[in-house]
Amino acid sequence: MDNLLRFWQHLPYKLSPVLLDIGPITLRYYGVMYLVAFLIAYGMARYRLGREPFRFTRRQAGDLMTYMIIGLIIGARLGYVLFYNLSYYSAHPLEIVLPFAFDDGIRFTGISGMSYHGGLIGVILAVVLYCRRAGRQFREATDLFIPGIPLGYTFGRLGNFINGELYGRQTRAAIGMHFPDAPGDALRHPTQLYEAFFEGIFIFAVLWLIRKKNYPRGAMMGFYLILYGTVRFFIEFYREPDAHIGFAVGILTMGQVLCGAMIIAGTALLVILYYHQRPAATPRAKGSHRSIKQSGHKR
Repeated sequence: MDNLLRFWQHLPYKLSPVLLDIGPITLRYYGVMYLVAFLIAYGMARYRLGREPFRFTRRQAGDLMTYMIIGLIIGARLGYVLFYNLSYYSAHPLEIVLPFAFDDGIRFTGISGMSYHGGLIGVILAVVLYCRRAGRQFREATDLFIPGIPLGYTFGRLGNFINGELYGRQTRAAIGMHFPDAPGDALRHPTQLYEAFFEGIFIFAVLWLIRKKNYPRGAMMGFYLILYGTVRFFIEFYREPDAHIGFAVGILTMGQVLCGAMIIAGTALLVILYYHQRPAATPRAKGSHRSIKQSGHKR
């Protein structure tokens, strides 16, 4: 038992972020996991086409997926710049798009720093753009893709775990792990795994089970925003805040502030959708009682 516990707690030291390294070509698990996530999201959408009443063709779903990938990459990068490190990138604007640092000569750094919330905004804008160009309904597009997206997102968090990044706060619990890049040698919550399960598998299970219920068109977006925002909000209490930001408001991190906005937006969206789904009351005109009685119609 002790050996198993020791293996678990030192597992991050046994994992290499590099899947393949051949000369100048380096393939990392993180990039592969994102590719898997995209394929799963697209595959789940294609699975639903023909089995459920959507007016998208498979080609349109593929085109929309391309828009979403581009929106995600651009939005995630700009979101990190705006939400998490604006002061630095204001002084180093070229590093927003170039994989080099120029503060001490020129050195390759890669493009690091992606924001989930920025990626979400980028995807939403990309879907709006595609739907306008293709003559498709935005709400139908979100209902088609959203239930399968969390399952793909699971692999993105596993990529974070293999990279040894986004680790949690210190803990004395046996579930804690030692992460090579974390300061000190204390056990830390493996929050990447928490997120992979709860933000990925759990939310996927809920949305997949309720996807065929009689909800207003577009409701999947509201449910997703509320579910993800709530789950991520509580997991953030175990996740180490970004060193250059710390806590944004009191004991809340920037991630929790943004998740709070997600919950509010999701709730507002559902209220609006359900309000507009209700049948409008027909105002009674003068003399309507007489006309109804004469015609014999009942309401």
